[in-house]
Amino acid sequence: MKKIISCCLTVLMSNVLLFGQDLKSDVKKVADKYKAVGVAYVVVKDGEIIEKNAIGYSSIENNTPLDVDKNIFRIASISKSFTSTAIMQLVEKKRLSLDDDFSDLVGFSVRNPKFPNTKITLRMVLSHTSSINDVNGYFDLDVINPAKNSNWQKSYNNYEPGTNYQYCNLNFNMAGSVLERLTNIRFDNYIRQQILNPLALYGGYCIDSLDNKRFASLYSYNKDKEEFVHEASAYNPRSEDVRNHILGVTTPIFSPTGGMKISAVDLAKYMTMHMYYGKSGKIKILGKNYSKMMQKKLSEKEGYGLALLETSQLIAGEHLVGHTGSAYGLYSSMFFSPKKKYGIVVITNGCIPTYKDGNVALTAEIVNLLHDRLIK
Repeated sequence: MKKIISCCLTVLMSNVLLFGQDLKSDVKKVADKYKAVGVAYVVVKDGEIIEKNAIGYSSIENNTPLDVDKNIFRIASISKSFTSTAIMQLVEKKRLSLDDDFSDLVGFSVRNPKFPNTKITLRMVLSHTSSINDVNGYFDLDVINPAKNSNWQKSYNNYEPGTNYQYCNLNFNMAGSVLERLTNIRFDNYIRQQILNPLALYGGYCIDSLDNKRFASLYSYNKDKEEFVHEASAYNPRSEDVRNHILGVTTPIFSPTGGMKISAVDLAKYMTMHMYYGKSGKIKILGKNYSKMMQKKLSEKEGYGLALLETSQLIAGEHLVGHTGSAYGLYSSMFFSPKKKYGIVVITNGCIPTYKDGNVALTAEIVNLLHDRLIK
């Protein structure tokens, strides 16, 4: 009997290994179609990671294989959800309200000059309905401060705040500044203390606080030359700026809007916390009601909530919540089903950026492949 059981287990394990290899091979076929430098992917089901793997390279120059556990990426705009989570923790503690006047929070006048009597609220800033834009840039808060920039008016659109949507990076760099002003703690340290450390995740917004040997190099695709260009500036430490940082003023040096560095596996663990409405096992990061506020769409057309969005277009027939990111050639995707309790993370550090139905084709196709094989 023992021999029979042992034999059955051996066959089962062999089948599992073969399945994993077949899946990896199919992921590679999609990656090769878009000439991806590397792809890391993780699938979570019922709170557990059921698949994690990587193909390709973390560095073309060094011919270094990409490691799904070890390598960390600048995940771009998925970073916004970390900023919003931290802000919502303060909302839960009654330190501020989503309906507060953002001018009072950030320390200078934030008013659309065409609608001076309309209050721009924290909720509007976190949902991209503030009527603020990135025309003047977003790496310095002075661009929108009337006392610092004579062209501050250009940072506003022509519609009334709260009536329309436009994605805007400046919104979240300002939100990061508010976080510092309220807590008197440096932005990157606060995110580590309140979100990363409790969840036992390795990552952060400050380059010098991380092991640079773990960074996956990022590559943008030069269409004219048909080659990938190493974007070394993606991990510019800005060490001198950090040393001279002024709380609540120079916060954009950490890029609350896009500067989180984290592995695909740890991003999946963070995603799982949101899938379970603010909890990871016994660890509570955010109250259920406040987590649901983040996920509930405020803009019907775009499906955007408070740094998380709803979509039914990524996987046909599936209602998902999450976010994407793109910067320096990287494309990231983090989406989950709060109802069915599964989620998928896909990150590439460089590919030919082809779009389909508003999604990056490479990440969308791999998400669908993983869903069909492991979830469906």
